[in-house]
Amino acid sequence: MNFSIAVMQAFDGLSLFSVLLLMALGLAIIFGLMGVINMAHGELMTLGAYMTYLTASGFEKYAPSLMGIYILVAIPVAFLASFALGYALERLFVQWFYRRPLDTLLATWGLSLILQQAYRTIFGSGEVSVPLPSWLNGPWNLSSTIQIPLNRVFIIALAAGVTLGVYVLLNRTRSGLRIRAVTQNRAMSAAVGINTRKVDALTFALGSGLAGIAGCVFTMIGSTNPGTGQLYIVNAFIVVVFGGVQSLMGTVLSAFSIAQSQSWLEYFMSGSMAKMTMLAIVIVVLYFKPSGLFTTRVRS
Repeated sequence: MNFSIAVMQAFDGLSLFSVLLLMALGLAIIFGLMGVINMAHGELMTLGAYMTYLTASGFEKYAPSLMGIYILVAIPVAFLASFALGYALERLFVQWFYRRPLDTLLATWGLSLILQQAYRTIFGSGEVSVPLPSWLNGPWNLSSTIQIPLNRVFIIALAAGVTLGVYVLLNRTRSGLRIRAVTQNRAMSAAVGINTRKVDALTFALGSGLAGIAGCVFTMIGSTNPGTGQLYIVNAFIVVVFGGVQSLMGTVLSAFSIAQSQSWLEYFMSGSMAKMTMLAIVIVVLYFKPSGLFTTRVRS
């Protein structure tokens, strides 16, 4: 293997890492705080993708001269739409299943089917795609043999920015302090005056909004259909469990190791064999470390 191929494989791993991380961040926040196994998380990602499609369509119809910046508008639109839906779902549906993880699993799986059917009704069952802005088209020529797609560079930068923002929110703000307090000791947090129900709702909405950003990113590398979220939901759960529930650093390192390993394995074997091998490695690691690579101490 020459140097150019090695660089391209490593970059492919970084691209996969970025999408996995954006999906897994929201899932880790929801699962870590409330223990909710949200099987509808992929459909929240799909909503973000469809919001990006609607934004692009709106710019194309009413402001074609500004098509170059539509993606910068679509990112907050996708976040806010998924945030709002996540907040509504938590208030109207998910809150009744707390402390019942198996019921939550079944209920949110049913919810995912309802959302998929809703997307088919509204957007149709076919695939839709969005055009890339002109400044994200084409490659970045590092050398005569190494060409890196600009849209993938943008995705990696966005994932890094979102991860930094989540870290600052959780560790440098009063809202983050409340979230960490409720995670570590819900009863004591309520006793000192923290509205744990409000924290639950906003945290679930935040995780949903992050899934919406992941959906927006997905439109830059593939087309969208009602089942798009199912492509990443299993891998996102694997990332969260492998890295350790309630550990932001564990989620980041887990997503990176899984994405890079899968990318390199796919160079030496078929895609299905690479995924099966990666899953076998994760199972072996979890057998010896069932709490994941990183665990956070909590008060119980």
